Amino acid sequence: MSIRIGILGYGNLGRGVECAIRQNDDMELVAVFTRRDPSQVSILTDSATVCKVDEITDWKDKIDVMILCGGSATDLPEQTPKYAQYFNVIDSFDTHARIPEHFADVDKTAADSKHVAVISVGWDPGMFSLNRLYGNAILTEGKDYTFWGKGVSQGHSDAIRRIDGVKDAKQYTIPVESALEAVRAGENPELTTRQKHTRECFVVLEDGADAAKVEQEIKTMPNYFADYDTTVHFISEEELKKNHSGIPHGGFVLRSGVTGWNKENKHLIEYSLKLDSNPEFTSSVLIAYARAAYRMAEQGQFGCKTVFDIPPAYLSSMSGEELRAKML
Repeated sequence: MSIRIGILGYGNLGRGVECAIRQNDDMELVAVFTRRDPSQVSILTDSATVCKVDEITDWKDKIDVMILCGGSATDLPEQTPKYAQYFNVIDSFDTHARIPEHFADVDKTAADSKHVAVISVGWDPGMFSLNRLYGNAILTEGKDYTFWGKGVSQGHSDAIRRIDGVKDAKQYTIPVESALEAVRAGENPELTTRQKHTRECFVVLEDGADAAKVEQEIKTMPNYFADYDTTVHFISEEELKKNHSGIPHGGFVLRSGVTGWNKENKHLIEYSLKLDSNPEFTSSVLIAYARAAYRMAEQGQFGCKTVFDIPPAYLSSMSGEELRAKML
């Protein structure tokens, strides 16, 4: 039997989830839910239905896992606890500073309704989080470093687009190369947030919008831009489409540590990603954790979970026997 998947939100991430489902034989897309007019939303899966968000609760016994593809700024804090009442859910909430608060909100609803809710799934938070945990567990004396980019941040771009007067926007996160090289050289530098990354924004304004006001609002936005050196470029819609239509990203997680009785040996763990499509890679991670959520729900588990709480074997479509033979 296929795992029945629903998608809430059909933007870049929702389309990526649809493509990822096609690559997983144990899953099927049954419905896409949108705030738009369903007749104006064209999806790729002929067998799936496009529905209004208002109809979502009618599907509570027809969907095994609902994948929530909204933004972290305003959508997911409301949607994830709300829809965990009716479904096992997965989200990609990526505002790191607010994850504990989001977890608590979602856990209450998921526990009460006996559903599994997996939050903050993607590559950071998500795969990078796991690598930070592994690095800390293995090299207990050391330092962590995470660098993102160069690439388009979906969450930060979405946060800019929510500002009054902004028609469209793309935001690039850029590592400071000298800081990254110092870590790789084993110098173990003490780096502030501002010393590790810069942020570059390309913004299309609505007619009559106040550019200075928009720029100030971007640069002072807490959790997104306030702690970084941020450059804002105002460009035309045509230029944005021509030069910034892609959604690449990537980054590095490093753990520098020492071992030995006298700490004489140095070690460096580095995990890196180079992604042509940020949303499509994130979608592939979401799908793997949807499989895990389904398995946990089948075993009677419930409540809010993060990537730290889920055994790696639950992510794979292979059986335990196959994993031991092929992967171990």
